[in-house]
Amino acid sequence: MTEREPFRVQLKVRHYELDTLGHVNHAVYHSYAEVARLELIERAGGLKGGLRDANLAAVLLESHISFRKELRAGEVIDVTCETKFGSGKTFVMNSNIYQADGTLAAEISCTLGLMDLERRKLVPDPRGKCDQAGMDLELLGGATA
Repeated sequence: MTEREPFRVQLKVRHYELDTLGHVNHAVYHSYAEVARLELIERAGGLKGGLRDANLAAVLLESHISFRKELRAGEVIDVTCETKFGSGKTFVMNSNIYQADGTLAAEISCTLGLMDLERRKLVPDPRGKCDQAGMDLELLGGATA
């Protein structure tokens, strides 16, 4: 059995994203992961149609990052994103940031939930809700943790 490749986007590090030490500011790593999460959710069909029609939206509840290598201006990076659903109201979207040579620069784990936008409460079974909304669970990497 072969493992599937995680979803990935390619980004370029911009000069304005650097801190006074000349490498990417810590908060920008989180932004890179956010770009990958939103791209994945959009491509899986979660920003239009089903979730919106169900009055649901993904909300970030927690984020953790481990920095491994510096990123500098001009570098082209790959940012991956994979979803892992569990039981209950939350799910995890994990991202890795890689330099062009494949060196791991950061690991980011985010806990999310699906919020009912009227009640402002998380809904149970986010995987089931994504499926009902017509999202592509295979693209999401929607394994059960």
